[in-house]
Amino acid sequence: MRQIPIIMPQLGESIAEATIVNIAVSKGDAIDCGQGIIEVETNKAVMEVTPPCAGTVGEITAVEGQSYSVGSVLGYVEVTEEEAERLGLAAAPPAPAADHLADEQGAIDETSGRANSPRPGSAQVQPTVRGLPVPAHASGASYMSPRMKARMAELGLHAADLAGVAGSGAAGRVTIDDFEKFLEGLEHHRVTPASSMRVAVADAMRRSWTRPIAAVAKPVVLDPLLAHRKQAASKPGPALYALRALGIALAENSAPAGRLVGDRIVHPASIDVGFAVEAEDGVLVPVLRNVDASPLAALVDRYNELVELARQRRLPGNATGGSIATVTNFGTFGLTWATPIPLPEQTLVLGLGAGKIVPHWNAEAGRFDPATEANLTLSFDHRVLDGGAAGRLLVRVADLLANPEQL
Repeated sequence: MRQIPIIMPQLGESIAEATIVNIAVSKGDAIDCGQGIIEVETNKAVMEVTPPCAGTVGEITAVEGQSYSVGSVLGYVEVTEEEAERLGLAAAPPAPAADHLADEQGAIDETSGRANSPRPGSAQVQPTVRGLPVPAHASGASYMSPRMKARMAELGLHAADLAGVAGSGAAGRVTIDDFEKFLEGLEHHRVTPASSMRVAVADAMRRSWTRPIAAVAKPVVLDPLLAHRKQAASKPGPALYALRALGIALAENSAPAGRLVGDRIVHPASIDVGFAVEAEDGVLVPVLRNVDASPLAALVDRYNELVELARQRRLPGNATGGSIATVTNFGTFGLTWATPIPLPEQTLVLGLGAGKIVPHWNAEAGRFDPATEANLTLSFDHRVLDGGAAGRLLVRVADLLANPEQL
């Protein structure tokens, strides 16, 4: 028999490792090629690892609760020599010598003083969160000495984490003594661990805020939208109406969704728009692709499917990332006004507030009539857009929502 390794796959463009949450097979079990045998959790979703071929489980070296880097060996599949040759699969390399393995994987972690547990064919890693594209420096303390930077790197902290530390040094500089007193004071407070989801959101928002973010807003009457929805067979939600309207507006002029890179504005290759979904301890952003090319009714089923997958944290890799803007319906929380922050790789985020009954002037009848009105907000990267361009985009979106038959 030949042993074929089960490898931790690349689960996303910016994901370097994942944590084992469930091992569904045992040694000796017969498995198929496409069968999900191990569930792993990244900072955004739970995904399945499948074996490279059908065969028998020879060994599972992965341990539930541990994190493994991409490319690590999680176990082995046993197949016959003939089957391996037919499939063109290479056998697992010979295991390293015990003393060499201890040197590499049982070494003492210099920062924590703990020994890593050696596991053949895999590299144990501490769970971290890899950010989204477009790197940006964190902001916080105005000056940090090399000693301070080394101490923060040792603890895995960012400069923004010092925003609440009062400095006693020259010009308010935070000294290493200030920092150590701050850490000591934390021990007297209730402290709970932040989930990987919360750390991911914090990482994205910290880098987003390094840009000048501005916002414009416009009230929009929702009665035409609500009447259109009442007659529609598929019953799209208000956020999907807003998403489709934004997609059409950006297809007409993609410059507002461009990204500033150096002295150039990079226009999007396709109109892929994300939408915010509240999940456990954070927010996920599934993406609908080419929304300008699909009518509203054709988007409903996929939209509802992605909402459910996001709430379960089981979004497939092709349903996340690469979007040019996000739509968020903060009105579901009863909020009438908000200024959400665009993701680091995006320029725009469109927000929809809660509708409320207000008196609305009816020019034809010469009287005030009750109407359902909501605030539509557009937060944007002010480096790419000025208020006029952002306002024209928002007006176009509002016009489309007032004429939902065009969607």
